[in-house]
Amino acid sequence: MRPGWTTGACATAASTAAYTALLTGEFPDPVTITLPKGQTPSFALAVEERDAGTGSAMAGVVKDAGDDPDVTHGALVRARVRVLPAGSGVVFKAGPGVGTVTRPGLPLDVGEPAINPVPRQMMREHLAEVARRYGAGAAAEEGREPDVEVEISVDHGEEIARSTWNPRLGILGGLSILGTTGIVVPYSCSAWIDSIRRGVDVARAAGRTHVAGCTGSTSEKVAVALHHLPEDALLDMGDFAGAVLKYVRRHPVDRLTICGGFAKLSKLAAGHLDLHSARSQVDKGFLAELARQGGADEALAEAVAAANTGLGALQLCTAAGVPLGDLVAARARDESLAVLRGAPVAVDVICIDRAGLVVGRAEPRGPGGSDRRR
Repeated sequence: MRPGWTTGACATAASTAAYTALLTGEFPDPVTITLPKGQTPSFALAVEERDAGTGSAMAGVVKDAGDDPDVTHGALVRARVRVLPAGSGVVFKAGPGVGTVTRPGLPLDVGEPAINPVPRQMMREHLAEVARRYGAGAAAEEGREPDVEVEISVDHGEEIARSTWNPRLGILGGLSILGTTGIVVPYSCSAWIDSIRRGVDVARAAGRTHVAGCTGSTSEKVAVALHHLPEDALLDMGDFAGAVLKYVRRHPVDRLTICGGFAKLSKLAAGHLDLHSARSQVDKGFLAELARQGGADEALAEAVAAANTGLGALQLCTAAGVPLGDLVAARARDESLAVLRGAPVAVDVICIDRAGLVVGRAEPRGPGGSDRRR
């Protein structure tokens, strides 16, 4: 699959072109940048503008995310650069469509534009190189970064950001300018997992002692209804149960609720940490054994093992008065505690059906098997 470029790489290309035009009067098109791992992609400019009235120049490139289903694919990333008084250094500003950090726990201070550290460093390095190349005053002579304001904006960024984690993380007003390598890897599991980690960081920084890892929007609604959790305590876990558990193991919270569909959580109960259908399957033989432990006779156990789906197995047991949902929830909790390896975290599990009805629950239990109801 074809890789693409991060918003950070696009912002670096745009700011490099804009500053070059500010110093030389000409926009380099295409503009070539160097990524952290040495690649040197070139970017065509989609827009360019010099404004004599403000003493600024603006360039923009269209983000190409390759074959990754990235909501920012096709977005126009703009950079406007203007000269500041000597000694100012590089100052970053959030333009329209770029968010502002409003909560602690991210790698940026509250009040800062949501331009992450690596893209900032990339832009600083490229702007310094442009200053050296074209002799931009004292900064070039002294070998330091130039004195400029860099305003990054993304057309329709505030609208696009509603489809991201930004509002939940307290990044308001638009998108984040992201990327550590400059390259987007198609369907980046690592990007989702990184979002989970940042969600835990934000929750901890906000003083949350109880977070919920949920497999989707329906399970989020159930977790909120049952536990009255604020938005920044909700983790969009998706299929990555292992990512949540391993990160919470290293960065504990008092309590972790795992909430999701019965079939997905039956995979966790069976010891799978990746719940995606391409990488783990519902084990109906395992469900049949749990049903036996819950009092099912052999005929029912065989019917469970032969069921078409996990939900079908659940319905058979419910009709017979066998609490398969509770048994799956309890086993999923125990598997989670095993992954946590004694970390001071109490875990409870909620299984739901497709309509969002609770079909199984396991009460909070902490390390060593102690019940921790709260």
